[in-house]
Amino acid sequence: MPVRLLLLALGTFAMGTDAMVVAGILGPVSADLGVSVPAAGQLVTVFALGYALLAPVLAALTARWPRRRLLLTALAVFSAANALSALAPTYGLLLATRVLAAAGAALYTPTANAVATTLVAPERRGRALATVIGGMTVATALGVPLGTWVGRADWRATMWLVTALGLAALAGLAALLRELPAPAAAPTLRARLAPLRRPRVLGAAATTLVFFLAFQSVYIYLATAVRGATGGDGSRLSLVLLTTGVMSVAGSWLGGRLVDRAGVRRVLLAGSAAAALAFAALPWLGRSMPGALVYAAVVPLAGWAVSVALPHRLASLDPGSAPLLISLNSSALYLGTAAGGVAGSAAIGVLGGRWFPLAAAVLAVVAGAVAAAATRGERPPAAAPAPAPAGVGSHAVRP
Repeated sequence: MPVRLLLLALGTFAMGTDAMVVAGILGPVSADLGVSVPAAGQLVTVFALGYALLAPVLAALTARWPRRRLLLTALAVFSAANALSALAPTYGLLLATRVLAAAGAALYTPTANAVATTLVAPERRGRALATVIGGMTVATALGVPLGTWVGRADWRATMWLVTALGLAALAGLAALLRELPAPAAAPTLRARLAPLRRPRVLGAAATTLVFFLAFQSVYIYLATAVRGATGGDGSRLSLVLLTTGVMSVAGSWLGGRLVDRAGVRRVLLAGSAAAALAFAALPWLGRSMPGALVYAAVVPLAGWAVSVALPHRLASLDPGSAPLLISLNSSALYLGTAAGGVAGSAAIGVLGGRWFPLAAAVLAVVAGAVAAAATRGERPPAAAPAPAPAGVGSHAVRP
C-alpha cells in the first residue's frame, strides 16, 4: 500500500472523527462553557451547515490551484481550527472555529479523493479511492469512540487529539507528496447546481436530506438518549459509540450488496422502517446497557445501508455526471445533518431527554414516504453502476 495513500487516509480519518466526535462530548462541553446540551449540539450543526454551503463554493474558487498546495492548505486550516477549538474560552468563539474546521474539511476531502486516483495505475484506482474513503469508515468505528473516551474528563483533549492527527497528515504529505498533475477543468458553481433543475435529481437530493434529518436528530444527542444506560459515564458511552462504529462498517458492506440484489427502493424503505422502529423503542432501550447496545447495532446497520443506496441512486440517474451528482448528494447530506441538530434540540426542549427519539421515529416515517414517492415506478437497471461509497466527493457523516 503506497504510504502517500495512507497519509491521505489519515487526513480523512481526522476529518471524519472531527465531524461527529462532538456528539460524544456534549456533556463536558455543556458543563465547561455553561450552555445547555442542545446548545452544545449546535456545534455539530454549524460544522455540517458550513461544509454543505462551503464545499461547492470553495471547489469553484480553488479549481485552478495546484492539488498539492490545496491539500496542504486545507490541512493547515483544519488543524489550526481545531487548535483554536481547544483554546476557545467561550461558546461563541467555539462555534466560529467549527465553521473554520468545516472549511478545511470541505477543501480537503474531495481533493484527497481525486488525488488518490492519480497516484496509482488506472486498474488500481478503485482500491486507492477505497483506501482514502476508508479513513472515514475507520473514523466512525474507532475515531469517534476514542475521541469520546479521551474527552470524558476534558473535552479540549479531544480537540487536541484531532489537531495532532491533522498535523501528522500535513507533515507526512508535505514531506512525501511531490507535485501532482495539473487539475482538470472543474465545473463552475452554476454548473454544479444546474442538475437541481431536474425533478428526479431534486427528488433524490431531497430524499438524502430528509433521511439524514431523521437519523442525525438522534445521533447528535445520543449521549442524552442513552443517559439512563450510561449514567453519564464516558467509558460506557464510548462502548455504545464503538458499537455504532463497528455496525456502521457492517451496514456499509451490507448496503452495497443489498442495493445490487434488491435495488435502491427496497433498501431505502426497509432502512427507514427499521430505523423508525428503533427510534420508537429507544426511550425504553436507552434505560439499560443491553438495550442501548441493541439500538447501537440496529440503527447504524440500517442507516449505513441507506447511506450507500442514496448516492448509488443519484449516480444511476446520469452515470456520465456521477461525480457532480454525488457532490450534490454530499451537500444534501450535510444540510440534513445540520437540520437534524436543530430538530433534535427542539425535540429535547418539547419532549425531554428520554422521549425526544419519538420525534425521530416520525421523521423516519416521513423519510420513508419521501423515498417511496421519489422512487415510485423505478426498477433496478439491468447493469447498474457500481455503488459509490457515501463519502465520495465529500466526507461521510454517520447516521
